[in-house]
Amino acid sequence: STCFYRLVHELKVNCMQRRKIEIHRPDSSVAETNNFKIIVADVACERIFTVNDVEHGGCKYGIINLGGLGKESLTVEMYENVYFTNRKANSVCWASLTHPDSHLCLMGIAETPGCASLLPASLFSSTNPGDRPGILCNFKISTAWSCAWCLNPQADNCFSTGLTRRVLVTNAVTGHRQTFGTSSDVLTQQFATQTPVLYNGCRSGEIFSIDVRQRNQKGQSWKAVRLFHDSAVTSIRLLEAEHYLMGADMAGKIKLWDLRTAKCVKQYKGHHNEYAILPLHVNEDEGLLTAVGQDCYTRIWSLHDAQLLRTIPSPHPCSKDAIPSVVFFSRLGGSRGVPGLLMAVKQDLYHFAYN
Repeated sequence: STCFYRLVHELKVNCMQRRKIEIHRPDSSVAETNNFKIIVADVACERIFTVNDVEHGGCKYGIINLGGLGKESLTVEMYENVYFTNRKANSVCWASLTHPDSHLCLMGIAETPGCASLLPASLFSSTNPGDRPGILCNFKISTAWSCAWCLNPQADNCFSTGLTRRVLVTNAVTGHRQTFGTSSDVLTQQFATQTPVLYNGCRSGEIFSIDVRQRNQKGQSWKAVRLFHDSAVTSIRLLEAEHYLMGADMAGKIKLWDLRTAKCVKQYKGHHNEYAILPLHVNEDEGLLTAVGQDCYTRIWSLHDAQLLRTIPSPHPCSKDAIPSVVFFSRLGGSRGVPGLLMAVKQDLYHFAYN
């Protein structure tokens, strides 16, 4: 049955065809020429937040509404905000402060002193253009590598920031902060949902967890689960039941860890990475793992037996500034959407239908 299950997914994955999406900008008469750097989907996959590089060295932000993906002609609407074009960002996550996915955590890169900001998603909207809610929790920080929002009610309204040799957990409402010192830079983070536990992946290759209910302690006695890769950990993803964690590193290795035994139980071979911080995308509904390599190839594996199902080349020549950013969801465009892969590369957005 496992073999049949994999063959079905392999057939569907290999039948995916690339189609270019037309991006309509209601608030702009100028054709877009800025490269996509990051795309991040909200929980319902109705919107994606985009970070685009601009020529003078900063970034521009926007939100793309995916409602048009269910139609014959692939057209989406993108809303941008010109007030935030100068803040270069290297990490973004959605935040549920006033309602699900109401805000965005944005970590500014620290070529100059960095900053952490909590932006209302309504800043990037066609409704109520005169209403411009303010930025929350805008504060300067040292080099920021990662961020994560907590959905567990025991750490309500909290988000974390992965910094150079420390983790900062901030309550967005009260402003209260907890600092946890580490021995290495924290490159990737994810909160569990069943417990207020934060998982962290480090440049040293260590993955460790923090129960944020603990008060600050000297030393590192607050570390709970500890796992070790041989190279810098660039992405971690908890599986739904939160008994397993996926980790990727700068040696190109992707490992599935059993958190109950702290042992690696599967490896997904073929990923290529030597220096980049590249995310993993796990879709348990479809039983798929997706990752983009430093070589600009998008690879899709069977989550259950670790078989590589497909390798998708980039539509553009491979270069450091043309590594695709992707999302894979079972319902692209919302509850009535279809499974598929979105790929953003250079100035273009593509859709691969999975049906």
